[in-house]
Amino acid sequence: MSEQKKSYRKGGFTFKQFFVAHDQCAMKVGTDGVLLGAWGPVDDVQSALDIGSGSGLVALMLAQRHQNAHIDAVELDVQAAHQAEANFAESPWAKRLKIINQDIIHYSQHSLTQYDLIVSNPPYFEPAVACRDEQRDQARYTGALTHDVLLKCAQCCLKKNGLFCLVLPYEVGEKVQAMAEESGWFTAFRVNVSDKPATSFHRMLLGLRLVNSHAQVSNLALKEQHGEYTEDFRALIQPFYLKY
Repeated sequence: MSEQKKSYRKGGFTFKQFFVAHDQCAMKVGTDGVLLGAWGPVDDVQSALDIGSGSGLVALMLAQRHQNAHIDAVELDVQAAHQAEANFAESPWAKRLKIINQDIIHYSQHSLTQYDLIVSNPPYFEPAVACRDEQRDQARYTGALTHDVLLKCAQCCLKKNGLFCLVLPYEVGEKVQAMAEESGWFTAFRVNVSDKPATSFHRMLLGLRLVNSHAQVSNLALKEQHGEYTEDFRALIQPFYLKY
């Protein structure tokens, strides 16, 4: 059995330094979360907030990358929050990770904590035909947590010089970037993600600040034309994936 296949265990995914159980979560471990957790800038970060943490994947990746940062993770769904809490407890960084089973709108309005870094792999579909699974519906569709509301929540919780990072489908990312800039945010980072160098962008990593920033824009292809991961993507996932 290959190392990559060994990383998949029933109900979860094994990384080099931690295991993520996700059988109680609507959204499973996937490339979007891995991208955000591996990319989100952590230099000088002492406190971070993961909005819509799900299984806790992104928070765990940030904890591995920064050995001193304290990370809070807000998750509305009860089952997912319990699973994230268990994943945190089993990790090497349990003392620095905290799950908060709460609506981010309520949390942002009542919490006095402000963060150096906020990350989110948010719902991105506009409400449409509902899924059969209410839990998955909540994870996939914006509902009350529209992108405009998400930006306002992040603004309440972010330190003056802090950074808000998101991973979004490319076209949604363009709309969110424009919306953010219209409401006083500045783009600090933008990574346009494609499956292969010659294919269209399908994801965007977006970093926003509330202070004037010069945008650093780059492109990232996940795979070479022959199907192997690119050197740039391997550099991101090497600290985490068993195969590398």
